[in-house]
Amino acid sequence: MAGGEFIGNGPFKDYDGKITVSVILTCIMAASGGLIFGYDIGISGGVTAMESFLKEFFPEILKKMSNSEQNEYCIYDSQILTAFTSSLYIAGLFASLIAASAAKALGRLVVMLVGGAAFFFGAVLNASAINIAMLIIGRIMLGFGVGFTNQATPLYLAEVAPARWRGALTTAFQFFIGIGVLAANLTNYATSRIPNWGWRLSLGLAAVPASILLVAALFIPDTPSSLLHRRKVSAARSALLRLRGPTADIEAELQDITSSIEAAEARDGDEGQFRRMLRRRRYRPHLVMAVLIPLFQQMSGVVVVAFFAPVLFRTVGFGSDPALMSAVILGAVNLASILIASIVIDRYGRKVLFLQGGLQIIICEVAVAWILGSNGEGKLPKGHSIAVLVLMCTFAAGFGWSWGPLSWVVPSEIFPVEIRSAGQSINVAINLGATFLQTQVFLSMLCHFKYGIFIFYAAWVVVMTAFVAAFLPETKGVPLDSKMNSVWAGHWFWCRHSSGPAPCVPNQTYIAGRHIYNIICTYSNRKS
Repeated sequence: MAGGEFIGNGPFKDYDGKITVSVILTCIMAASGGLIFGYDIGISGGVTAMESFLKEFFPEILKKMSNSEQNEYCIYDSQILTAFTSSLYIAGLFASLIAASAAKALGRLVVMLVGGAAFFFGAVLNASAINIAMLIIGRIMLGFGVGFTNQATPLYLAEVAPARWRGALTTAFQFFIGIGVLAANLTNYATSRIPNWGWRLSLGLAAVPASILLVAALFIPDTPSSLLHRRKVSAARSALLRLRGPTADIEAELQDITSSIEAAEARDGDEGQFRRMLRRRRYRPHLVMAVLIPLFQQMSGVVVVAFFAPVLFRTVGFGSDPALMSAVILGAVNLASILIASIVIDRYGRKVLFLQGGLQIIICEVAVAWILGSNGEGKLPKGHSIAVLVLMCTFAAGFGWSWGPLSWVVPSEIFPVEIRSAGQSINVAINLGATFLQTQVFLSMLCHFKYGIFIFYAAWVVVMTAFVAAFLPETKGVPLDSKMNSVWAGHWFWCRHSSGPAPCVPNQTYIAGRHIYNIICTYSNRKS
């Protein structure tokens, strides 16, 4: 049925969108782009906790560690040390914005290849570094690789996956991020036993996931949407036939993608994607989600687990090896939880996972703050240290099946084709920009806030969970290019921004939302 069909509040019909071996293999090879991001996330925190690395570049931190009177929360408070981690993300921010134009003009696949190559050269430069300047330049090259691949890979997955399986297949990107994190933590645990140059091996092995992406990208086609946008109709038909299977009827889906592109071009002409999103009212919901979802993801406190888990565990009393092994455990828990998300995301939807995961994260962060606060500023007793580890694992699980994968899945599927590259670039830029700020200030915040930093993050998770409950529509099973607008048209708040002829439908969700909205407005007016 052309364009799919929406029946009441039920599911959308999904063309001939069967799951095929070809689409699975294609998504796996494309999702390997997540390996480079995950490996970098996991490797930097472990390397900065290695004494051989600190001795080479940051000897003043080793002196702090040997000072028994030093505040445990402030041992790693060094802006230069955090710059080693954070410089990648400011470079990735700018790269992701450049990638929007490149992805539109050259396709998703070319952007992924450029990202893999930049990451490879950054890994080589970091492994051979002899001073801090080389480290930072190498990190900047890695950042360009991350910015390009993070912009293109989630879009690629969303555009090639059948609608009913899109959540699970797009989650593969986060799954490979998890594999990269776990591989990096295991690498750090092994190389920490190599005196003097173990850190070089950890940093240099980043070339391996980059090589995997480069090789994988040679065997997959570009997306049908991207090919049609560049007027390559025959290549788009061949790519879609390869993805859906040789016996599939692809004409309806191909026609809907073509119609979406033609309608957007007729409506908006040659106006730039970024200008469209900023100036046109109908793209207001997409702009809000592109900014707030990645911002909220970073304000969940994931920076503690992702980058500074070894540092945190050293702070609360673990030795060097136990701290690195604890980071490995966290990585394994996170990977397992992403697998769970891929199984349930297309059955229960996005909002249920967002809400449940948010509640779980809040409880864990408040509990960790209570344990750390009840023990003052000294190292924790063994039992309390283990409790912190268990709670952090529970946090990692909650994040792994909610804000971790969904912050890539939801933005990649909500943007119309005419603003898809720009929308994803804004999403990635905000994500990397917030990551830059978090990694740059976290160790200083840990020094000043101490255990209160977990209360700070828990308060943010309360806000973001409430935002999802009120303002995020459910996108489970909705065809990417034909029916997504009806999702916004049926939402109690965003319907006013819809371009449809009668966008605000008075369904039960709309009535309930408007009722709550009116109560808040009335209360605010009385207070003023």
